[in-house]
Amino acid sequence: MTQDVPMARNARTHEVWILGATGRIGRAVAERLTARGITPVLVGRDRERLRRAGADLGPGGDRKIVVAGTAERIAAEIVLERPLVVVNTIGDYAGTAALIARACMPGGHYVDLAADLSALPRLLALDADATAAGSTLVTGAGFGVLATEALVAKLCEGRPAPSRVHVDALASVATEAGVMGAFAASTVDVLTTGGRQYADGRPVRVRLGANPQRLTLPDGQTVQSAGVPSGELLAAQRASGAPSVTVSSALAPASPVVRAALPVLGALLSVPALRRFAVRRLARVPVEAAPRPRQHSWGHAVVTWPDGTRREGWLRADDGMDYTADVATETAVRLARGEARPGAFTPAAAFGPGLATAAGGEFVLD
Repeated sequence: MTQDVPMARNARTHEVWILGATGRIGRAVAERLTARGITPVLVGRDRERLRRAGADLGPGGDRKIVVAGTAERIAAEIVLERPLVVVNTIGDYAGTAALIARACMPGGHYVDLAADLSALPRLLALDADATAAGSTLVTGAGFGVLATEALVAKLCEGRPAPSRVHVDALASVATEAGVMGAFAASTVDVLTTGGRQYADGRPVRVRLGANPQRLTLPDGQTVQSAGVPSGELLAAQRASGAPSVTVSSALAPASPVVRAALPVLGALLSVPALRRFAVRRLARVPVEAAPRPRQHSWGHAVVTWPDGTRREGWLRADDGMDYTADVATETAVRLARGEARPGAFTPAAAFGPGLATAAGGEFVLD
């Protein structure tokens, strides 16, 4: 059974809320939290789907749901209900993260799955406010960001800042039949941001999809990747302090024809009305079920120091979406336990590189 949200409380609760609880990641995080003895509050726009999602978690008494269809409405409910931890899986993090994170303050904690350069800086800019409010905000808590950030932090442990870092985010994901949904906004934001890298300690523009390469993975499989403006770039620079940082992703288009068209497409989608139209249309694009293309997902990093010392490493995980759910769950549990200092962080900055292995990843270092 389920129950709707009650009257506002005066004190903060011990509740863990999952926003977007009927989506793929939201359902997976709810299942994992339930298995660890935490009964999550399910938040979404469709009452019946929330009730079915609650029933799918198995017996356990009344399951609380909160029906809220917009980020503004969700933020208002958070202010009234004062949950301890909020897990945001609804997407469009550039537009939703700061609004919802602010609603968690003071004293409440927040985690999202953002992995793009539009969203991460906006959440990290709340560091001073979160510190003053006694709240911990974590952005990028998924395979995207953590798989490479943790690896860079691990390779740099006990060493001075390197001169160069290159990371590759090589997710392998089985797709569910459905629609593109929450990933539409992030996809459009990648196109409108354009290519980025760090040079002389500053972010600079490069061509989107630049420097295509084919990597041989430690398990012998191969994968093609190219440059994208992902959150891994910012996280790797912060984790290492390196003045030169580059990033590639297996999600970048492989076709030379498509890569050539990306700058024009990005310029068009920078027009606000066209962006909104593209996000709406992409969100409804059907996605067919398909197995993951490779056995494992991999984060990869090469770190070079001014004296020529070079270290390389990999982080191995299974399905990238499953690993994202594991990372978000582990982060939420640690936030509920009060294991992070107040402020705004990427995941390894909040909990150290060990978060990646606690969520089921494995380091393969040179």
